[in-house]
Amino acid sequence: MQIKFSAEPAGDAIAYLAHETDKGPELAVTPDGGEAAIKRAIAAASFKGGVGQVIEILAPDWSDAARVLVVGAGKKTAVNDLAWQKAAASLVKRVLTGGAKSLAIVGAPDRVVAANLAFGARLAAYRFDNYRLNLKSEKKPTLTSISVVTESAAGARADYAALSAKAEGVEFARNLVSEPPNVLHPESYAVRIQELVELGLEIEVLDVAAMAKLGMGSLLGVGQGSVRGSRLVVMKWMGAKDKKAAPLALIGKGVTFDTGGISLKPGPGMQDMKGDMGGSAAVVGAMMSLAKRKAKANVVGLVGLVENMPDGNAQRPGDIVKAAAGKTIEIQNTDAEGRLVLCDVLWYAQKKFNPKAMVDLATLTGAIIISLGNEHAGLFSNNDELSAKLTAAGKAEGEPVWRLPLGPGYDKQIDSEVADMKNIGAAGNAGSITAAQFLQRFVDEGRAWAHLDIAGTAWKPGNDNPLEPTWATGWGVRILDRLVADNYED
Repeated sequence: MQIKFSAEPAGDAIAYLAHETDKGPELAVTPDGGEAAIKRAIAAASFKGGVGQVIEILAPDWSDAARVLVVGAGKKTAVNDLAWQKAAASLVKRVLTGGAKSLAIVGAPDRVVAANLAFGARLAAYRFDNYRLNLKSEKKPTLTSISVVTESAAGARADYAALSAKAEGVEFARNLVSEPPNVLHPESYAVRIQELVELGLEIEVLDVAAMAKLGMGSLLGVGQGSVRGSRLVVMKWMGAKDKKAAPLALIGKGVTFDTGGISLKPGPGMQDMKGDMGGSAAVVGAMMSLAKRKAKANVVGLVGLVENMPDGNAQRPGDIVKAAAGKTIEIQNTDAEGRLVLCDVLWYAQKKFNPKAMVDLATLTGAIIISLGNEHAGLFSNNDELSAKLTAAGKAEGEPVWRLPLGPGYDKQIDSEVADMKNIGAAGNAGSITAAQFLQRFVDEGRAWAHLDIAGTAWKPGNDNPLEPTWATGWGVRILDRLVADNYED
């Protein structure tokens, strides 16, 4: 999608921004000759100017455009970056496949708003049609160009640069989550990440032999039933003035397909388990964004990539594995595999980089969907300051989190009678919390750490958020990028 900033509106479709007021909708700019027609359309559609509300006038005789639209941005007193983004996104969703090739958005009050309109439009224009080879013409996107009208085009372009980098990271994460598991598996995934060296990222890949040498029996146990070798990929971006300063560590679960292993999942819906690497996709997308915008921060991204399959060599319930941290784990359910991957990656992040803080992301538990649905990710942390930073970043970016408790009462559930711990707690009892308690056992004392359970947000069937597609959302890139921008850059 081509994104432009211009001084004058021109396009097959032209959209005007409007605000909600007590006296009715108020257009930011009134088109010459079109005021009466727009007022009639507003009245006929009960248009109020709420965020993302759209009305449309076809073939107006007072405009060169084939279509004129009005989109609401909400009340002036409440409008923020996210509202502008959603307004533009709603427009794009409306016209993306409707025949218009170009869209102009009119009414941005300043360069910052113009940049956010462009950002929202771009996120909404995303499609994953790589394998739809015989798509009907009426379902194909026609829109190829979006122009935001502003008196400060040069300034808007400058402001949009960082947002464009973030958009690329979101798009990349969405692509990864959407890829079929026969295409994206641990080995091919690692290769895709390695291609990001051209952005200036330092990338290291640990194969099975390297991880075995380090004693990562927990991670390797998950992948031993697959013909695809597991991988641990490290991405380094040392953009701070002091390159030796302790970095922030971002850690992602990358189970490229999760059958559940011997504890096999039910068949219906199992195809969605290609998305069980959504946490890793968020980390990779965020690292891409940081590199593209040359973030002035030291950040390392680490992703554990495995495939959980049930063959004759697969891990069994009842097995005991030894993690790299020197702790033993009784496997009671092979479908509680994400925590087994993350615990070894958490250990490696601390041993190798001594980070100032760690944030891990994982599609970890179905229990978090029962608790929070698809609206919030679950936040668990040993540090109030880090939790507050993540909460603020999520609110600003439209990726909200909700903090849930940790405590010794929950921790007792994962004590084992035959090993240092077991990989699940009591069935149906605080499953998301006990999973987080498991991970916390691998966090060094005094180390700031947060865990984001994104099982309900990494993909969303029937999604009505205009900034996101149905299914793979790329959730996590925006909150991580904002976390770094607001708190860890020079």
